[in-house]
Amino acid sequence: MDALNEIHEFLACETPQCWIDYAIQNQDILLIDHAHCEKKAASTAMTLMFRYVDRPDLLHKMSRLAREELIHFEQVLELLQARGIEYCHMDSSGYAGGMRKNIRNHEPARLIDTLIVGAFIEARSCERFAKIAPYLDDVLAKFYRSLLKSEGRHYQDYLWLAREYAGEPIEERIEVFRKAERLLIESEDDLFRFHSGMPPAIS
Repeated sequence: MDALNEIHEFLACETPQCWIDYAIQNQDILLIDHAHCEKKAASTAMTLMFRYVDRPDLLHKMSRLAREELIHFEQVLELLQARGIEYCHMDSSGYAGGMRKNIRNHEPARLIDTLIVGAFIEARSCERFAKIAPYLDDVLAKFYRSLLKSEGRHYQDYLWLAREYAGEPIEERIEVFRKAERLLIESEDDLFRFHSGMPPAIS
């Protein structure tokens, strides 16, 4: 089973077609928020490195992940510039915050839950890159398909670390976040973003 098939098994739902339809018509917003997502992903990895300095496997994997996400950030900035789209501040959707509401506040549970959330965010990114690529122009479609391998590995790294540090089965915790993620993806969202839920109906 390749990484994308594994991700489809991991997620509780697919991206709704209405999100894809909206994304096609709002590619400027999609690309700007994509850049923000890559920057936030690098920041999250760095935060984990500073917080958990005594975990060599985490330091190694998060260091590599942060470097790759920053490269992706630079690549999206280049795409924005080539398309005459100004990179600007953008409010976040409630997706990441909604997922983090379920994180426990004591250790090591906090770390395990944070890693599981990271796995879901990376898995959803990978799923959406694959879903929307067939609808995009050749340049953007090629770029999004090129991200599938690294994003799939990031999902696997987060999940592997969560299992490694838990020292016990984590399926119940995964299920908590799986249900939360499905609700966020299938509920109507006020904002359209890369990880947002159902967008307003297209007029």
